[in-house]
Amino acid sequence: MGVMEPGDGRPARQPASPGPGGMPPGEFREWGHQLVDWVAGYLENLERHPVLAEVEPGWVRGGLAAEAPVRGEPMESLLEDFRSVVLPGITHWNHPAFFAYFAVSGSGPGILGELLAAALNVNAMVWKASPAATELEQVTLDWLRGFLGLPPGFTGTINDTASISTFHALAAARERRLPEARVPGLSGARPGRVYATPETHSSILKAVRALGLGRDGLRVVATGPERGMDPAALARTIDQDVASGFRPLAVVATIGTTSVTAVDPVGEIADVAAAHELWLHVDAAYAGPAAALPRMRRHFRGWERADSIVINPHKWLFTPIDCSVLYVRDPGALHAAFSLTPAYLETGEEGVRHNMDLGLALGHRFRALKLWMVMRYFGQEGLRAILDHHLGLARLLAGMVDAAPGWERWRPAPFSLVVLRHSPPGVAVSQRDAANLEIMHRVNAGGTAFLSHTEIDGEVWLRVAIGNIHTMERHVHSTWAALLEAAEPDATATSN
Repeated sequence: MGVMEPGDGRPARQPASPGPGGMPPGEFREWGHQLVDWVAGYLENLERHPVLAEVEPGWVRGGLAAEAPVRGEPMESLLEDFRSVVLPGITHWNHPAFFAYFAVSGSGPGILGELLAAALNVNAMVWKASPAATELEQVTLDWLRGFLGLPPGFTGTINDTASISTFHALAAARERRLPEARVPGLSGARPGRVYATPETHSSILKAVRALGLGRDGLRVVATGPERGMDPAALARTIDQDVASGFRPLAVVATIGTTSVTAVDPVGEIADVAAAHELWLHVDAAYAGPAAALPRMRRHFRGWERADSIVINPHKWLFTPIDCSVLYVRDPGALHAAFSLTPAYLETGEEGVRHNMDLGLALGHRFRALKLWMVMRYFGQEGLRAILDHHLGLARLLAGMVDAAPGWERWRPAPFSLVVLRHSPPGVAVSQRDAANLEIMHRVNAGGTAFLSHTEIDGEVWLRVAIGNIHTMERHVHSTWAALLEAAEPDATATSN
């Protein structure tokens, strides 16, 4: 007689027979093969899908049950809902014409690495919890450091996103520069300041607020004509704050800002930071992989002098999200900010690294496995070839924009982001902004490509971020054709 479900009167489903992951023998293998086949087919036929999900808000939620099933359901039912409800609500970041935000594409070896990491399911919080996960991360990040031309003095750790990596870096800066706050908290310390430009990513302000420094804890520094930080303005701003009783903590320099991929002059900023004993954090989350190309190293001059650097392999190094690398010159600073070892986490080893000491989270996923597989599968030469290909595609698009009447492009464009807008003569700024947003919406709704926008000095520009491993020249041409077509109704309206 079967086990009775309380209050139901019907036999409950028996627990699964012992087998892989709690599934009956043979079932995991059968469905595992089917799903790998589905993934392979999906990657081979990405262009069958519209890039941007075409559902209305609430459509996915409305297509699923309001409560979890009382009894387990067969895999056929799960996958049917995946195909009919979940998949239509997916915006396909792996699509070769995904040009919004910054590209996040998962390569084959990275996807397989994620599968293995999920199967192993380790939590590398302390070395003993999984020695291979801890040590493979160290090896892989040493490889990445060398690939990017950084000196051996940097130690790396992997977090989920650049927002968290930056939070950790600024927490270490606060620990170093406000030691009087370690015991009583910020109430007993001078108000601290972090310095960045208006182009800096919004996560910097989030980190400053989360660290208890308040909105006033972020000091905005003026930029030059190409949107990079003005080192002289930085020095003046710091001097003003010192005179007003503030404690300067850190400077955030960016190589490749989100809106226009502006480059802060890190070498000159490093001089100012050193003179005032400030922590220098470099945000190279997007552009960092470009340092692997010798001809691009000029954009990274001075970053070797930073106290911390963030680079996201899940942005432009073909590793499935999430994988954000934080390099620090002094890991002891992270230890000082985060290390806390209760008795139940003491393991007795000496001279080993415990990942829990390097950040806020106790848990630590085996993210290094997928990055290690990407770097081994493609090799340094293969990765450089893909990066160079993307830079070439960006130059191709930039040339087409420059040659088109009524269009303009933001300059400079040092990496693989092209910022552009339709700007026919005689059109008011407000009309031009509305027209460009409408052009973007038409392109996105057409399913050919997915673009995003930004504002520069309060005016709307469109962003085409090239960095997907699947993107080829034809995708750039088709996106440019879609932009021209989307702009035609506005050109007609203007002429009338």
